Amino acid sequence: MIKQISVFVENKKGRLAKITEVLGQAGIDLIALSIADTTNFGIMRCIVSDPDKAISVLKQNGYTASTTEVIVAEVVDEPGGLASVLGVLDSAGISVEYLYSFVRTPNENALILFRVEDIGTAISALRENGVKLLDSGDVYQI
Repeated sequence: MIKQISVFVENKKGRLAKITEVLGQAGIDLIALSIADTTNFGIMRCIVSDPDKAISVLKQNGYTASTTEVIVAEVVDEPGGLASVLGVLDSAGISVEYLYSFVRTPNENALILFRVEDIGTAISALRENGVKLLDSGDVYQI
């Protein structure tokens, strides 16, 4: 399992720039990033090189931030690759809340982050079906 950072972001000009500046000045590298927004606010979800430091720095700068456990799977980067992994989760009765991909990968395959309702069952099902899962040591070094 990997720690994902979620940051509440006011939907105002420059807010996202400031958040990423705060992380950058602290030497924290963004590895994967997703942003969902509504009219008044958004949520920036990210994987960073040092999640504990990121939470501390964000909170010190007045941002509302938290961590969530997620799964990172290596997915064959070809047509049907993601469908195959999603099929494993579906067969195991696991619902995917959201997913997003990484900015960069260590090889030719895609890295997909999954937030699921039952992380333990999802991990077991994916491993039993030969899906390579990455741990924090793999991910934070990308």
